[in-house]
Amino acid sequence: MSDLHFSKVLLDDGWSNDVLLSVRDGSIAAIATGVPAPASATEMRGVALPGMPNVHSHAFQRAMAGLTEVHGPKDDNFWTWREVMYGFLAQMTPDDIEAVAALAYVEMLEAGFTTVGEFHYVHNAPDGARYADPAETAARIVAAAAATGIGLTLLSCFYAHGGCGGQAPNPGQVRFVSDLDGFAALMEASSAHIGRLPGARLGIAPHSLRAVAADELPALVHSYAAGPIHLHAAEQVREVEECLAWSGKRPVQWLLENVQLDQRWCLIHCTHMTSQEVAGLARSGAVAGLCPMTESNLADGIFAGVEYEGAGGRFAVGTDSNVRISLNEELRTLEYSQRLRDRKRNRFGAGRSSTGRSMFEAARKGGAQALALGKAGLSVGQSADIVVLDDADPSLIGRDGDALLDAWIFAAGNVVRDVFVRGLHVVVDRRHVQRDAVNRRYAATLRRLLQQV
Repeated sequence: MSDLHFSKVLLDDGWSNDVLLSVRDGSIAAIATGVPAPASATEMRGVALPGMPNVHSHAFQRAMAGLTEVHGPKDDNFWTWREVMYGFLAQMTPDDIEAVAALAYVEMLEAGFTTVGEFHYVHNAPDGARYADPAETAARIVAAAAATGIGLTLLSCFYAHGGCGGQAPNPGQVRFVSDLDGFAALMEASSAHIGRLPGARLGIAPHSLRAVAADELPALVHSYAAGPIHLHAAEQVREVEECLAWSGKRPVQWLLENVQLDQRWCLIHCTHMTSQEVAGLARSGAVAGLCPMTESNLADGIFAGVEYEGAGGRFAVGTDSNVRISLNEELRTLEYSQRLRDRKRNRFGAGRSSTGRSMFEAARKGGAQALALGKAGLSVGQSADIVVLDDADPSLIGRDGDALLDAWIFAAGNVVRDVFVRGLHVVVDRRHVQRDAVNRRYAATLRRLLQQV
C-alpha cells in the first residue's frame, strides 16, 4: 500500500494539479485532486502520465541492434536483413534470449513503456527440435518480465510455412515452425508460465499470411476464442505481391474478406494499403500496430496515418526489432513520416490544438485495446502504471499541460525520471533498479554471441 503525491498528473479526464494517488495491491484505489501532500505520502517531483503499452516487440532482436548497417553485395532491404537475423538467431540459447529480453525490457521501462506485447516466435532449438518444455523460450520471456517488472502480454506465434499458399519453410525458419497440435501444446505450457506472473496475459499471433495457411487461420481463431490476436500484414511491397499471386487479394483485403476482424485484432505494420483497405480496417475496430523506427530502419515505407486516423482508425506503437528503444521517438518518427510525405506540419490530431497530446492519447488507448489491458489510464480500479517526466529538464522548463507532451515528443531526449508498474517503483531517477545486474548479464551474453557469428 502506498500514497503518491504529484504536482501535476494527466488523468483520464485531463490535467489536474496536486493529485494524491492511493495504490493498493497494484491498482489505483483512490484519487484526490487539489489536495496537499499528507505526511504519509511520498512526494514525487515531475509530471505524471499513464504508462504506455508497447504493442509489438521481438525482444531477442535487441542483440542485433546496429549490426546490419553495412552495405551488402546487393541493394539492402527487409529481406536481406532477415537473412542476417536468421543467422544471428541460430546461435542463441534460451539463456541468451532471457538475458537479451531483460535488457530490452529495462530499456522499455526507462523509456516510458510499462507493458510489452511480446510477439514471440522463437520456440524451437537451433536445429528445429522441440524442447522438453514446449514453452521453454516463452518461460524465459516470462522470467525476463518478472525480473524487470514490466507488464507482459505474451503473444505466442503460430508459424507453419515459408510463403503464401503453404510453401515449405526455409532452413532459417526451423526455430519457429509448428503445426496446430504442436501449437496447442505450446499454448497450454505458456499459459502455465504466464499464470505465475501477476497481471500477465496470453494471446495468439498467427505470424502472417506468409506463415499461416488459409485453413489454419480460422482454426486458430476458433480454438482461442478469448484474448488478443496479432498478425503481421502488408509490411513490404514484395509481401503484397506474393499475396496477390497466391490469392488475387492484397493482405489486408484478404483478411477483411475472410476473417471477422474486430477489437481483438491488431494488424502489425499495414504499411501498404489501398484507400479501400484503410477504410475497411478503420471500420473493423481492429488496431494498427505501428513501429515507426523499425519501419524506417528496414525501409518498409510510410503508413497512411492521416487517412487512417481520418477514417476513425485506431493505432498503437511498438518497438519491433528494438534497434532503438524510445517511446517519444516512436511517436515523433510516426508524425514526421507523415510530414515528409505530405510536406505539411502537424498531421495527426486534426482539429486538436496539441499534436503530442493527440498522438499520446491515441497510442495509449489503442495499445490498451490491443494488449487487453482495459482502459489502462490513471483512474480508480486501473493498474498503477505511472510514468513521471522530469519537468526540470531544459526541454520541458516553463511548459504546462499539453505543451509538456509536445515538448517531450518533439523536442526532448529521454526525460523519464521515474516509472511505477502495478505500484512498484522500477525506474528511479532515470535508471532501472536492476540496470547494473541486467547490463552485466547482457554484456557477457553478447560478447559470446558476437564471437560465434
